[in-house]
Amino acid sequence: MTIRKIVHIDEQRCNGCGECIPNCPEGALRIVDGKARIVNDRYCDGLGACLGGCPQDAVRIIEREADTFDEAAVAALRSHPRDGVAGRHVAQGPACPGAAVMNAATKRDVLADAERGPQSSALRQWPVQLRLVPANAPFLRGADLLVAADCVPFALPDFHGRLLRGRKLLVGCPKLDDMTQYAQKLTAILKQNNLRSLTIAYMEVPCCYGLAALAQRAMADSGKELAVEEVVVGVGGDVKEAAGERR
Repeated sequence: MTIRKIVHIDEQRCNGCGECIPNCPEGALRIVDGKARIVNDRYCDGLGACLGGCPQDAVRIIEREADTFDEAAVAALRSHPRDGVAGRHVAQGPACPGAAVMNAATKRDVLADAERGPQSSALRQWPVQLRLVPANAPFLRGADLLVAADCVPFALPDFHGRLLRGRKLLVGCPKLDDMTQYAQKLTAILKQNNLRSLTIAYMEVPCCYGLAALAQRAMADSGKELAVEEVVVGVGGDVKEAAGERR
C-alpha cells in the first residue's frame, strides 16, 4: 500500500442515485447497499473523472493509504463486471451498455463511409447521452462534435447523412434535463479535448433554443475559441435554418 489520491464517497450525502457510476471509465464504482462505493482501491486511478457528476456533492478526492492502481485488474474487472463484490446487494453500473465507453470506429469501421451506402448508420461511438459521456472519453479528442436535442434525430429524416456522418454525437433535452449539469459537462469537454468543430442541432420550438445558449455558455466558461454552427429543425422534419459560424 501507499499514500495516494483516491476517490472518497461521503455516505451521509450519497443517496444512491448512481449518477457517478457512468463517469468512472475504470468501473471502480458500484451501488452497494444503497450507497456508491469503490469496489476495490486498486480499480480507482484517483484522477477524479467521476467528480462533477454527483448531484449531492458526495464525491471528492482525498489522500489516504490505498492499494496501487492496477490497470490489469481494471481490464479483468471490465471482462467480469460482477467480480469484486459478494454477499451484498449490488446494482451494476458499467455492465449496462449505456455506460460503456466505446469508439465504434475502431471496431466496425471496415469500409469507408462512402462505400457503406445511404442507409448505413453513421454512429461511431457509445454512449451518446450527454449525461453519460465522460468528459475525457477517448473518442472526443480532436473530434468534430455534434450536440443534438433529443427530438432532432426523430424529426430529421436524413439525420445520419446530413448531420451525424463524420461527427461524434451528444444528445440531451434542454427542457427536461438539468442544464446546469450539462453546462458543466460541456465546459469540461471543451477544456479537455481539442475539438475541431462544434455543431448544435435543436428544434424550432422556443424551449429547445436553450441548447444553443448552453453551447455559448460552455464556450465562454471554457475560454475556448471554436466555430459553432447552429442547425434548426422544424417539427415537420425540414431544416429551418443553418446558421453561420459563431465564435
